[in-house]
Amino acid sequence: MVVVLLERVHGGLLMRVMARISIPAESGNRAINDGTLGAVMQRAAERWKPEGMYFTTFDGRRTAYMVFDLPDASGIPPFAEPFFMELNADVELAPVMNGDDLKKGLAQLG
Repeated sequence: MVVVLLERVHGGLLMRVMARISIPAESGNRAINDGTLGAVMQRAAERWKPEGMYFTTFDGRRTAYMVFDLPDASGIPPFAEPFFMELNADVELAPVMNGDDLKKGLAQLG
């Protein structure tokens, strides 16, 4: 993973990331029926306070996208493990930029 530090907040560094959480149909069906799916998503929203959280299908799987600030790489396990363990989900994380970040980065090219 390429680490791009995008913001400085209260003396610490944060990385804005987009997560794609893809849930297989069978484990997703169980999680809906027993209430786990909503609970896992709610806990993630409360802990990570995403600037955006979107739900759709992707490659035939229930999929959530979250954009949030990750304090550092050690935040990956506490973010991803609940999705792995409780939903059998695939989790992908990628650093992302907003328009201001892109403008600032492009200005550094010369």
